[in-house]
Amino acid sequence: MFKKIRKRDERIVPFDPSKITDAIFAAAQSVGGEDRQTAMELTIEVMNVLKQKQEQDEDKIFSVEEVQDVVEKVLIENGHARTAKAYILYRQKRSNLREARTELMDAVAEILRETNRDNANVGNSPSAKVLQISEAASKNYYLKRVLPEDEARAHLEGDIYIHDLGWYGKTMTCLQIPLGKLLQKGFNNGHGYIRPPKGIKTAAALAAIILQSNQNDMHGGQSFAYFDRDMAPYVESEYQRQEKNLREIAERFGAAIDEEQLKEMALKHTEEEVYQAMEGFVYNLNTMHSRAGAQVPFSSINLGTDTSWAGRMITKNFLMAFENGLGKGEAPLFPNVIFKIKEGVNYEEGDPNYDLFKLSLRVACKRLQPNFSYQDSSFNAPYRDEEVAYMGCRTRVIGNVSGPEVTNGRGNLSFTTINLPRLGIRSGGDLTVFWQYLDEAMNLTIKQLLTRYDLQKNLKVKDFPFLMGQNLYLDSEELKPDYPVEKAIRHGTLSTGFIGLAECLIALTGKHHGESPEAQALGLAIVSYMRRRCDEATRKYGLNFTLLATPAEQLSGKFTKLDLERFGKIPRITDKEWYTNSFHVPVEYEISAMDKIAIEGPYHKYCNAGHISYVELPSAPHQNIEAFETLIRAMCEADMGYFAVNFPVDICKECGFNGVIETETCPKCHTEGQISRLRRITGYLSTLDMFNDSKKAEERNRKVHMRFDV
Repeated sequence: MFKKIRKRDERIVPFDPSKITDAIFAAAQSVGGEDRQTAMELTIEVMNVLKQKQEQDEDKIFSVEEVQDVVEKVLIENGHARTAKAYILYRQKRSNLREARTELMDAVAEILRETNRDNANVGNSPSAKVLQISEAASKNYYLKRVLPEDEARAHLEGDIYIHDLGWYGKTMTCLQIPLGKLLQKGFNNGHGYIRPPKGIKTAAALAAIILQSNQNDMHGGQSFAYFDRDMAPYVESEYQRQEKNLREIAERFGAAIDEEQLKEMALKHTEEEVYQAMEGFVYNLNTMHSRAGAQVPFSSINLGTDTSWAGRMITKNFLMAFENGLGKGEAPLFPNVIFKIKEGVNYEEGDPNYDLFKLSLRVACKRLQPNFSYQDSSFNAPYRDEEVAYMGCRTRVIGNVSGPEVTNGRGNLSFTTINLPRLGIRSGGDLTVFWQYLDEAMNLTIKQLLTRYDLQKNLKVKDFPFLMGQNLYLDSEELKPDYPVEKAIRHGTLSTGFIGLAECLIALTGKHHGESPEAQALGLAIVSYMRRRCDEATRKYGLNFTLLATPAEQLSGKFTKLDLERFGKIPRITDKEWYTNSFHVPVEYEISAMDKIAIEGPYHKYCNAGHISYVELPSAPHQNIEAFETLIRAMCEADMGYFAVNFPVDICKECGFNGVIETETCPKCHTEGQISRLRRITGYLSTLDMFNDSKKAEERNRKVHMRFDV
């Protein structure tokens, strides 16, 4: 009789027949059986079958799987069907558990080797690794235990992508934080009450703490929609303090007070304090970590339209501090800066904030930021009194079927992206089949967003001590700690995203929308149809379903790799390492700036959850700000809502030299190996070494769009 058995990990161990008896008896007990003697007799039968098999191969060592197959066969042949079913279910459960453990351990091993590059804002510190290990465990749990099978399978196979899966049932994505309210009333971030600030430096420090505190309650970006307006009262307080101090000094020394001179000096001192406050704010957001030290807050601020003297001072000094950079002149990565362009406010010469618009252009020519949002686009103009703010990569939240159409106190709840190139490939160029596939994908994505919302809405206020406890979300004021958060988060958005429109069009027509007017017409038809489906879901479910031009950082290689394995190498589709971001013209395609703007502009109005377009330049255009302004104005005229201009920014970490550095040696101080290469990854900035491999490949293939009329 055989004495050994091969385990699943290939170890050879002593064979113990009692384990077969235990397993059969356990299965029998689960269906009401109580006779261990029968289990022992069945074990003998199993041993006899195994003995017969071994007679054919005397050196054979059975595997665990082979023994289990025989157990199932013996149970069924001896009339124990119910026990056999229970045994099979138990075996499958154990198999799933082993599979889950193996996948999780593989993920952990990869993270321990080097932090995953799904998010270029996450560092490589020990705490970052621990965070990503916990996310890997969470993803495994939700895929295996929570998601319906069709949704989990679609995610794993690459039909759709459920973003931030590690946070799936724990929180929401992002928020436009009501900064003015928090500063006016004070707040508690869990360690005691913080009273309202009395000066601008304290207000700026607290603004950074607010972003950090809420980042710990959410997985996405944190933003201020009206940074200039909300900080202005503390500039006024600072001025009053400076004027009071100067009067006291003059009275102490018996000096005559020249009112005009005193006010001029008070204003000068105030401006100095405001600059120091804004510099400290920028420093804090690039050094102050959240999520147990894993990353700095993914922060954004919107500014540029407050025409009061105090609001203007905030915008001016923030831009100047951002332009000057960090300690050695390094470019700040955060906050993501959005300058709001608004006709009659800052767009034309003679507008009260036109000088600030010009300053924003100068800063962007050096620092890649600010990005720009156009308040008078066809889809933003209806909210002119409210103003539309953006955040992070591109997120936009304004329309609301559950309450007021405002920006403050609202954000995205979750988003799921459709793999458009796969639909194009599967359809084989047949548009009738493609539309059917797209409809099915939209149905599944909307269903998935509802599945996730049903988990999110039942989370408790006490699960979010800052977000809900300090009433940051709209309509959260009357919710008690044990209440579900649904009343508040109904104001958020549920977004369907898409990636690779260009590759989808190539699969359908042989050309992308930058190459063919017919492909452009089809591209607009596809995206407008997806938007209609989102609007229909909004009306049907009474929730804010929106369409997102997905930032492709995490997906730049995931979908492509899966489709390469499934369909093989398809020219111009799966023969590269990335799919093109959302509706963009492929980065490797040579096209003029104005043509690219004209092609991408019409897509913005359909993507009401967020959108962004870029133009690539070969170097910083600070010697030609007029040409840079021409590009910005062209994007406004093309009815874009959110846009930016890209160019390489290389910085020596030793001396702060800033420019295009083609070698690893600084041309100024000649230090080697200290060159930081700043690039835009989706809508925010990061250093090139933090990009994942697919995004590095995409960045290497970016063509500049140099031809445009000044």
